[in-house]
Amino acid sequence: MKQNFTVRHGALDGVEAFLSVARHRNFRKAAAELAVTPSAISQAIRTLEARIGAALFIRTTRSVGLTEAGERFFARARPAFEELIAASEIARGMGQRPAGLLRLSVPPAVMPILLEPLIASFCRAYPEIELEIVASGELVDLATGGFDAGIRLGEFVAADMVAVRLTPPFPLTVVGSPDYLHQRAEPKRIEDLRGHACLRLRRSDGSVAPWRFADGNKTVEAIVTGPLIAHDYPTLLSGAIQGLGLAQVPRPLAGASIADGRLQALLTPFAVSSPGAFLYYPERRQVLPKLRAFIDHVRREGGAGASGKQSPSGSGASA
Repeated sequence: MKQNFTVRHGALDGVEAFLSVARHRNFRKAAAELAVTPSAISQAIRTLEARIGAALFIRTTRSVGLTEAGERFFARARPAFEELIAASEIARGMGQRPAGLLRLSVPPAVMPILLEPLIASFCRAYPEIELEIVASGELVDLATGGFDAGIRLGEFVAADMVAVRLTPPFPLTVVGSPDYLHQRAEPKRIEDLRGHACLRLRRSDGSVAPWRFADGNKTVEAIVTGPLIAHDYPTLLSGAIQGLGLAQVPRPLAGASIADGRLQALLTPFAVSSPGAFLYYPERRQVLPKLRAFIDHVRREGGAGASGKQSPSGSGASA
């Protein structure tokens, strides 16, 4: 049979008064220590004894002593109460300065775009914070997974989250390697993709994402085919560099490969814009200093183009 170990309401009432009287063996000194009246201390002790069902003190006109029950209660209650005070101090400290374990859920695609250049500088700037980054393409439940926050592209952030912009918006760019483009004609229109090997992304819900484009004032989706399906953008980018086919990836992820000539940007007039990368977390009355420190550091060192709480355009719960 399962036992109920929940502490009864008010079970700790009077314990601090008892410990003070037991240390001083004096009601007046205990009252002075706790900044209350002697009568308030006496009432607290009487209430505690009634709740426990045993006398804790032997009182005379000249002295105060502990009963056997009081001695045993004192021996067990003092270290437990001291632990509660210590726990309160630790919690208070974490609410006042950047410290403790900061757990973030981050998709692999965001690592090279945003975090890799900043992790070392953040850890050096805040030595009291332990930073744990769990790289996963899954849209995890932050509370169930024990995460302080997550980072996702804006279109994958649920509408009920507090979203903080970390990067400006950026385009999703189609890229291909020179070797691949030597074999096939460069696509000039969206329809031209039918004759190309296109590397595709599988979403966390199991579906394969179509490629999205901007055609005038509307967004169109293209159903493409190709030899590779991956669960993250870096794998698609690597496949494109190796000449397996074309890939549609966030422009910041492909920027270095385009600059050094390993990839060529294609169909740029039709590139659709992603809202950018956002840090997100459940609504709370207060953001802990460790999380606030991370947000401020990424903005400051990463040069993000926005600040404050924002809702990413087109955000939704499913990727």
